[in-house]
Parts: sequence; structure tokens; C-alpha cells
Amino acid sequence: MPDENETPPPPPRRLRLSIGAAVVVALVVLSGAVGLGLLRGQAAPAESIPMSTGSAAPDVTGALYVHVLGAVEHPGLYVLEMDARLVDAVGAAGGTTDDADLAAVNLARALTDGEQVVVPVVGAAADAPGAAAPDDGLIDLNTADQAALETLPRIGPALAERIIAWRDENGPFRSVDDLLGVPGIGEKLLAGIRDGARV
Repeated sequence: MPDENETPPPPPRRLRLSIGAAVVVALVVLSGAVGLGLLRGQAAPAESIPMSTGSAAPDVTGALYVHVLGAVEHPGLYVLEMDARLVDAVGAAGGTTDDADLAAVNLARALTDGEQVVVPVVGAAADAPGAAAPDDGLIDLNTADQAALETLPRIGPALAERIIAWRDENGPFRSVDDLLGVPGIGEKLLAGIRDGARV
């Protein structure tokens, strides 16, 4: 009967080499995958989506879809991280062209999903930094100053200040109905404002 304290014989040398080689190969593959992931993250921080009608857009969750136009190298639709700012969208589009008016855009501005960003050329008028400015006569709740907001029906200095304060605290309005979150604005007041405002 074998002694219980007796140590088992060592595994054959070939088996030990095979296990060691497998571990080394696994570490090399893992290191390569991590390195490739880091390089891909640095080289392509944003994904450009081709503007074709024949294929569906990729299913990307937890990301912002931003349409970049104007004085950029590669206008198009880009998928950015949720906390992306305008500088990230411009960078994803290859940077600005030589005639871009950088004084007209706020590169530090946070972006929202579904936004269209227009970088104007020098000399072009733009109501909103980095955003398309339709000439529809409506007050843009996200860019209007206090004087412009006061032109809306029943909006005085106090309510205009509250609208700006809400915007500064919560970010851009996603719809005119978001005005209901501003203290002092109810359904009745909103109904009078709705036709004269946009986001």
C-alpha cells in the first residue's frame, strides 16, 4: 500500500512544456487583443455612417448620432460617445477647413443625440454656435438671450431669466414642451409660446 505522505511523481517533461507553451500563447493573444483595442480606440474615436438608403444604420447603444456639416473636411453622420462635445464632432469629421469661422462655434459645448452641427465659413451669419440656423422667425430656446426670450408672449424679464437658468442647469431644451420644467410656466402659458418658439 503506497504511503499517503509520498509525493506524486512529477508530470512528464513534454506535458509540462505543453502547458507552459499554452499559457504563453494565451498571454500573447490576450496582449495583442488589448493592444489592438487601444490602438483602434485612438485611431478611430468615432464611427462614420455612410449616407446610403440601401443599408440600415448600425445598432449602437449608449452613443450620440451627430450630423456634421459646413466647413469641415469630411461632412457626414458620426457616432460619438455620450459625453462628446462639439470639438469631438469636428475632430471626427476630419477637422475644420481653412475658411472655417471658429469664433462662431463653441467647441466646448456638449452635444445631444440627433443634433445637426454646422461649422460656418468666415463671413457667414449664424444665429446658433455650431448649429443650423433656419430663417423661420421663431425664437430658438437653446440660443436666445434674455431680450429675445422676452419677445415671446407673456414672457417678462423674470421668466426669461428662469428659462436661461434652466437651460444652463439642465442643458439644451429637447423640445418646446420642456418649458414645463421652468418654474412659473404651465400648460396655458406654454400653449401661447409654442407657435413662436423652437429648439
